[in-house]
This record gives sequence, structure tokens and C-alpha cells, in this order.
Amino acid sequence: MPSPMTMTEKILARASGKDAVAPGENVWVNVDVLMTHDVCGPGTIGVFKKHFGGDGAKVWDKEKVVVIPDHYIFTKDAMANRNVDVLRAFVKEQDLKYYYDVGTADYKGVCHIALPEEGHTRPGEVLLGTDSHTCTAGAFGEFATGIGNTDAGFVMGTGKLWLKTPPTMRFVFHGDLPPYLMAKDLILSVIGDIGVDGATYRAMEFDGDGVTALNIEERMTLCNMAIEAGGKNGIIAPDQITFDYVNKRNAGQKPYQAVYTDPGATFIHEKVYDVRTLEPVIAKPHSPDNRAFVSEVKGTKLDRAYIGSCTGGKLTDFRAAAELLQGKEVKIDTFVVPATTEVARGLDTERIGGKSLREIFLNAGAKIGDASCAACLGGPSDTFGRLNTPISCISTTNRNFPGRMGHKEAKVFLASPLTVAASALSGSIADCRDLLI
Repeated sequence: MPSPMTMTEKILARASGKDAVAPGENVWVNVDVLMTHDVCGPGTIGVFKKHFGGDGAKVWDKEKVVVIPDHYIFTKDAMANRNVDVLRAFVKEQDLKYYYDVGTADYKGVCHIALPEEGHTRPGEVLLGTDSHTCTAGAFGEFATGIGNTDAGFVMGTGKLWLKTPPTMRFVFHGDLPPYLMAKDLILSVIGDIGVDGATYRAMEFDGDGVTALNIEERMTLCNMAIEAGGKNGIIAPDQITFDYVNKRNAGQKPYQAVYTDPGATFIHEKVYDVRTLEPVIAKPHSPDNRAFVSEVKGTKLDRAYIGSCTGGKLTDFRAAAELLQGKEVKIDTFVVPATTEVARGLDTERIGGKSLREIFLNAGAKIGDASCAACLGGPSDTFGRLNTPISCISTTNRNFPGRMGHKEAKVFLASPLTVAASALSGSIADCRDLLI
């Protein structure tokens, strides 16, 4: 009998055809899905063609490569547009099944949210993508991580990758989540505790009744920011919430096998939180681990509020923000950017107090952008919401490094949608608890 294993170890064992793997063990892994987008896609394609036959190269499985332009797309920048042209030509040449092209009815938006929406995330599988926040898909009980163009080019040609099995850190959240906390507060608390390098090349497993009570979108927020602690992947055990979501959307209705951590499995680190004792958290410039309680920085002047991205642009995020903004007006420029076109439609169909979320945001004075990554990664100068001057912004995004959202001297504070909405109404960092009482 093999020794007890964690979920991450079990998935990598299955994918490598082994009965068991141990932390630190290198294995050849069979990949279930490879995702790339407009930023890294052209480079990945270049590596693939260079090493697998030039223009005559064929991807290992045209139904397992998913291409999603999302970063630099609504722009007049010639080089950004050229990147999308490269993707279009490659998809046509390879006859790829899953391509969500900008400017068409197939366009989806941010890859990390579009992947589950379009049924490409399944428990027990291995999903690799040319973006560090690919770890978002760990919310579905799979091994999901970001890789570079060279590795992705190799996967594109072989369907395999040489991976080192990471040890697992376990974070347990117990208790009923108070109405003033969201998953963003939980993950910022973890990152503040262990630092941006505290989980370097480690799996981050999230557990506890405080996690299982979260909906699938909030679980995605937890796993999304595992990379901000240096994590190789984030992962949450699948349950009925997971299965209901996946079974409704599963692309090609592919069979899958959920796995669970064995009793007695070894963790390199464990920490238990009682969510009832946590406060709203913020990450001050210029690092996601520069943690403070919102109460400690309350009143800090702001110029802008931003609600969007793979971390904070889901329907759950917008419902939370709209609850606070309903019937009120923002005091600073406030941008709302849905992660995907499906979420954008939800702004019209989801209602609070007889008004759609879109109406609530517009009536409050917010500006709504098209579904995309938008200002999260800065992008070309004509990107919606990009910081072109050294202002202070509170944001639901995942990174606040210098220049991350544009101007290198801008100050970016990371927070939950509730905290961002409360701050937009105040014009300075505000505690959402003051509005929820």
C-alpha cells in the first residue's frame, strides 16, 4: 500500500501512471488541458514550431489546447493586435476546437474565468496555462498551474511535461463567514502571514467548513492568489457544489475522477483560522503581503476604485459591491469590468431591489468596461481604466507591484469588493462594516 497522499500528489501520480508520488519526486505528467492567450500564445507557438517541425508541426491533441485572447485586446496598439492575428492563424492552421476570438460571438473574456464557464475545468485533471493565475482552476479539485512559453511549446507538441511534485501546505478555515468578509480577505490574511515567498513551489490546500460554505466563485478567488504567496498551485477538495457546476458545463462531457487527500497525509505546514475572528484586510503598496487591517488604514485618501479581474470580476464580486452602492453615489472615479461576457450578461439579469446590477453601478456614477483583463496588467496606453498618472487606487485585482496597473509610481491597494465599494463611496479607504451594520 502506498503512503497516504495529498490531493496534489494523487493527481500527479495518476497523470504520471504511478501508484504513488512523493514531494520532491520528478515525474513525466500527461496533461489534460493546455491554455494559452494573446500575451504568451505567439511565443509558445514559436517554440512549438521551432522544435516540432516548423509549419508542418501538429499539436498533440487539438481538443486539449484552449486559446483565449483576453489581455491586450480592446486596443489600437499594432503589436497587441498582431498577437491576436498570430493566434487566429495558428488556430485555423491546427483546426483547434476551442478558440474564443475577440470581436466575435465566441469571445469570452478573462481566461481563468472563461475556462470553467466553458467546461474546461474538471476534478482530478492536470491543467497547465501560460499565465501564473492558472492556479485559479484548483478550486475545482484539479492540479492547475502556470508555465512559461518554453514548457508550453513542449506540451503543445507532446502532451507531457516534467514536473517536480510539490509538498503541500494546508490552510483550514473554520466558522461561519461574517457578512463583512469575502474570500479576498481570507487569502490576503494567508499571504500576509506567510509572505509572497512563503509557499514557493508548494501546493496550497484550502479546507474547513469556512471553505466548503463558499460558492465556486469565492473558491476560485482563494486559489487564484496562491501564486501571490509563491505557490505552485492552490487546491480545494471537490464536493457537490463543484460537481453541480462542472457537470452542467463539462466540455465534451469528458469523464473525470475526483480525488481527496488521504487521512494521515503529510503537510509541510498547517495553519487553522477561525473566520469569525478575522477582520477586513487590505494589501498596501507595493506587495500583496504588505497586509494591514482596513481599520488601521481607514481614511487613506484615494483617487480611484477598480472592481474587476480574474480575482474580483465575477458575479459574486459584483453582487457584493452593488449591495453597498445601491442608492448611493461614488466620490471617486470607479471602474467596473466584468471578467467575462457571461458575467457581463449577469450585470443585466441579476437584480437587487428591483434594479439590475448594471443600473445600480451606473446610477452610482461608476463606469463599466468590456469583459477583459483591462487595467489589471496595465497594457497599452488606451486600455480601459489603465493608470496613466501616479494616483492612488483601491482594487479587487491580485497584484500591486510598481507599474502593475500602468504608472510605475501609482499606489495600488488590494481589497475585497466590499471594501472597494465602501471606499468608492467614501473617497478614502473605508471599513465596509460601517455600512453593513
